[in-house]
Amino acid sequence: MSSSSLGTAASRSLIACHSCGKLSPAAEKGACARCGADRHLRKPMSVQRTWALVISAAILYIPANIFPVMTMIISGKGEPHTVIGGAVELFKAGSWSSGFLVLFASVTVPCFKIVGLMYLLLSIHFKSLWRPRDRTVMYRVIEIVGRWSMIDMFMVSILAALVNLGALALVEPGPGAPYFAAVVILTMIAAQTFDPRLIWDTMEKADG
Repeated sequence: MSSSSLGTAASRSLIACHSCGKLSPAAEKGACARCGADRHLRKPMSVQRTWALVISAAILYIPANIFPVMTMIISGKGEPHTVIGGAVELFKAGSWSSGFLVLFASVTVPCFKIVGLMYLLLSIHFKSLWRPRDRTVMYRVIEIVGRWSMIDMFMVSILAALVNLGALALVEPGPGAPYFAAVVILTMIAAQTFDPRLIWDTMEKADG
């Protein structure tokens, strides 16, 4: 028995609300009876919107890593640091756990989200039948871990607000911070606009 042999809700003339998940007959008119949100069989222009957001995030990810995200000045001395440069400084200071956390949240996670969403979009475009369940799980992981990329931005904002001791110590956000924040926000929105049910639509068509 194939993974899609039981059929999707759409094949049974049912629509799932994007907001609350309530199933209702496709013939039923108007908004969702539970939450009042507009109902659609699939998210409108899901692939096109997700592509636009992912490509924008990929472009902004370049200056986000080239430009410094933070400048820390202590006793009149200091230099700007990029995301990777900040992690290297943490390693030099002996803070290995913090360094790995920054690398994971600020480098690994954004790359995983961008590459992962591109792969899912391409698999839909080429009507891939390979492991639909695993691809769905991959999407759920991307959706869940996306918010952890904001760790760097939280750290910069907190330090900039708390460390302001004039000539003794000062933390200033760098030009790379807005780019990095934009990457995180765009990938989070892209994960929301992507409709994983499109993966199963391909499987259902293949099953006839």
